[in-house]
Amino acid sequence: MPITSKFSDEKVEQILSDLVQALEKNEASTELSLMCLGNIATNLINCNVPLSQRKAIAEKFAQALMRSIDEKPTH
Repeated sequence: MPITSKFSDEKVEQILSDLVQALEKNEASTELSLMCLGNIATNLINCNVPLSQRKAIAEKFAQALMRSIDEKPTH
């Protein structure tokens, strides 16, 4: 079953493009990019999610990340 988002594809693509441009502008390596994105995720959860729900949200986020990882080589 496909996952349906409440956000428009156009909005998501624009934000992703902006994030990629910022990382490229700063010549961020993969490791630095992942560290920065992880810090953003942590900050969003800590600042916007009630303490009682943070662990569950973080676990769902990690599960979604794991499901989105390709298990086959891309190169």
